Amino acid sequence: MTDYTVVAEDRDHVRLLTLNRPDKLNAFTAGGYRALRDRLDAAAADPSITACVMTGAGRAFSAGVDLTEMGRPGGASELGAGFDPLLTALATFPKPLIAAVNGLAVGFGATILLHCDLVVIDETATVRLPFVALGTCAEAASSWLLPQRVGLQQASWLVLSAEPIDADTAVANGFAFSKAGAGEALDAALALARRIAVHPLPALVANKQLLRHGRAATTEEVWRREKAAMQAITEQLGPIGWERG
Repeated sequence: MTDYTVVAEDRDHVRLLTLNRPDKLNAFTAGGYRALRDRLDAAAADPSITACVMTGAGRAFSAGVDLTEMGRPGGASELGAGFDPLLTALATFPKPLIAAVNGLAVGFGATILLHCDLVVIDETATVRLPFVALGTCAEAASSWLLPQRVGLQQASWLVLSAEPIDADTAVANGFAFSKAGAGEALDAALALARRIAVHPLPALVANKQLLRHGRAATTEEVWRREKAAMQAITEQLGPIGWERG
């Protein structure tokens, strides 16, 4: 299995987490799931860190799951075992979490953004939810989080068409908070994080908890439904989704 690293760098009271597998467009392996979960848990527990920014190395934020990992023997099971703890870490992350979408965001590379409090997107970036094209369904509780973020009709189009959206559309429909110039998404996200990090951490944690009250439990429930739907599709179509990628 290819090593997957998530680089952590502290900038005052802001921790920057960089998905670092640029040769594979930061596509996730089971090890990548574990690495990001460990970094999030460490940031959550560190009293010197007030906010967290997440971005990708190279020309993509993340291309989602590495489909070759799903195709190898035991790969799908390993991915499943690593994914659930990561989803819990995202759903319960107590501090402000900001995404700097520096490039392509596909599949889990897009649905992970729904767990972020703010999303800054590069003007050249695109976002795509390819689930129907892959013969599978929404994941990471996106079937609930996405309509919450963009409204039901926009969510329906994004999921049922599987077509990509550009940065302007992402901002217009509320998927992203703001657009940055080419190559400037990280700087813009860090600037937002610094503006947030001047406030007392207990107040930030308390207010994020109020804004997201009940989301963690709902995320877990929705993810169970999504997994059941995935299994039903697999029983009807066979495990072909990764082959269609």
